[in-house]
Amino acid sequence: MASTVYFARVNAGSKDESVIARVRQLFEAAQFDTLIETDALTAIKLHVGERGNDSHLRPEHVRQVVELVKASGGRPFVTDTNTLYSGSRHDAIDHLATALEHGFDYAVLGAPFIISDGLVSDHYQDVRIDKKHFDMVKIAGDIVAAPSMIVMSHFKAHAMAGFGGAIKNLAMGCAPSAGKADQHKGMKPIVDVQKCSSCGVCMGVCPRSAITIEGGVSCINYDRCVGCGECMAMCETSSISYDWEHDLQRFVEMLTEYAFGATVGKRGVGYLNFLLQITPDCDCVPWSDAPIVPDVGILASTDPVAVDAASVDLVNGQRGIPGTRLVNNLEPGEDKFKGVWSETQGSIQITYGEKIGLGTGSYELVEL
Repeated sequence: MASTVYFARVNAGSKDESVIARVRQLFEAAQFDTLIETDALTAIKLHVGERGNDSHLRPEHVRQVVELVKASGGRPFVTDTNTLYSGSRHDAIDHLATALEHGFDYAVLGAPFIISDGLVSDHYQDVRIDKKHFDMVKIAGDIVAAPSMIVMSHFKAHAMAGFGGAIKNLAMGCAPSAGKADQHKGMKPIVDVQKCSSCGVCMGVCPRSAITIEGGVSCINYDRCVGCGECMAMCETSSISYDWEHDLQRFVEMLTEYAFGATVGKRGVGYLNFLLQITPDCDCVPWSDAPIVPDVGILASTDPVAVDAASVDLVNGQRGIPGTRLVNNLEPGEDKFKGVWSETQGSIQITYGEKIGLGTGSYELVEL
């Protein structure tokens, strides 16, 4: 049975067509108010962006959801979890500072911003899911404690997952560092010694000090490596990659199982995908490259698989923007995500998500 996905374009010629207005209209159309218990904590899960990134969600858009959760009787808090890799969100101190720099403070949001996995990412609970790769998954404690959740995702391409939307926001975004490491198990980076310039950038960003420079090239200690991919993302010579053929399917399946775990025990979860500034990289990188397609709109659903499936189809239906990192598949109908990251298999998020009962890839698109 198909799930309903609500869609609003962002072509605006009046106050009722602004992005702020569209967020409120979508919340109401998707009946997110029915997911929220009176006086109950409601997590609003998002990604504040790495320091230097400016394509992340806008705090003024988040405020609309905060106000609507309050109007529905809930007690909202805005939240994210610390990162596995080193950067400006690796612990709660730096993470909160980055959030404030990006405008995610009480004065703007109307609700507190809380790091759900604690100061050093050790606040979590084991959640039973009994799936192929995991019997138990680690989910941030404050997210587990909230009966309801609204997941707000900036939809974009991703170097490993193919694309990042609701499913990835649930999976990586609701897990502590240990849970993120669980999802990356088996993804071991490989150095092309012919390309390596021995610049040491990968060594500096590795969160587990697993990389050294030996004999003029980067060397990876696989006993320490957690497969997070930060070295690959930051490599200036593209000399680091994965064994995509053998490792990628398992990684995406594990990610999708973690997404399932983040929803266990919830009264309800609502999803808003923002198809704006659709960049080639995750908001975890400390930059924002040029968008690969024009802005599309915003989607809302109570089904994370359906909302991501619809997002993929809408992005792929666009004509790619020349001169960006989208070097292939520019025509409408062609796979834009493989046009940026040719080795990725983002569709596994949809097919495996449906297989494990996270949602359905079949959807009915209702345009406001």
